[in-house]
Amino acid sequence: MARASAAARKKDNKSEVPEWLVTFADLMSILVCFFVLIISFSIQDERKLQIVAGSMRDAFGFSQTIARAGVIEREGTPQRDFLKLVTQEPDQSDSQFETQDHDEAAQQGPEAQTFELERAELETPRRFSLAAASIEQAWRENPVITDITDNLILEETEEGLNILIADQEGRPMFAEGSRYPFEHTRQALATIAPALQRLPNQIRISGHTAAGISYVDPEYGAWELSFDRANVSRQILEEFGLSASRIKAVVGRAETDPYFANDPYLAANQRIKITVLNEEPPVPAQWAP
Repeated sequence: MARASAAARKKDNKSEVPEWLVTFADLMSILVCFFVLIISFSIQDERKLQIVAGSMRDAFGFSQTIARAGVIEREGTPQRDFLKLVTQEPDQSDSQFETQDHDEAAQQGPEAQTFELERAELETPRRFSLAAASIEQAWRENPVITDITDNLILEETEEGLNILIADQEGRPMFAEGSRYPFEHTRQALATIAPALQRLPNQIRISGHTAAGISYVDPEYGAWELSFDRANVSRQILEEFGLSASRIKAVVGRAETDPYFANDPYLAANQRIKITVLNEEPPVPAQWAP
């Protein structure tokens, strides 16, 4: 009886799968999964990756953990690493017109931007910046006036664009007591004439002298000299392209309006000032003949 049982067990053992084969099969399954994953990750497909991630989450479960940020004391000062609650509040400063409706601002086509808006205060003083840049460029490109660049001054004011041709110590722009300019002064005036002609604004030319100058002829003093220099400057500008209709005024200021009020004797007070007036032209530029 015992022999029969032993024989039966031996027969059953022969029918069972060997242990090494089970281990080998498991190893092969793992390797197959490993190679499949390698191939899958070698080709990045965001949509497929999301599908795989979703499948793994469903298979293994997913637990969401939320950590509240607390107050941490660092060197005696309470600080929060992250905001606990964040809400977005509308900022009225993000809108140019706040809560007011401006339907005309939404116009498109030929009527776009035809509504009336007040000009910003910071925009007005800079309306001549392009003209000033073109004048400076023209001066730099003229080799005759390279040595007198310090005598040429551009400044923007509320009145308009001032173009100054001023004397420097030891480097005058006009001969002493004469209404006629030196050649470099003439070239400086000739260079800016085309740029002034392209602008629609009116032009005012004023002559200025410095204090303390003696005149040989008692009947020909600072008033006469300052006016004559301004008038000769006008003639040069017209000679090189500026229309006579663009000239609004030619005046002589003598020594009444020094550039350096604290020292009226400085040579720089003796100057020609050409002002591009900051006012609307009498006729729109696009209607000009």
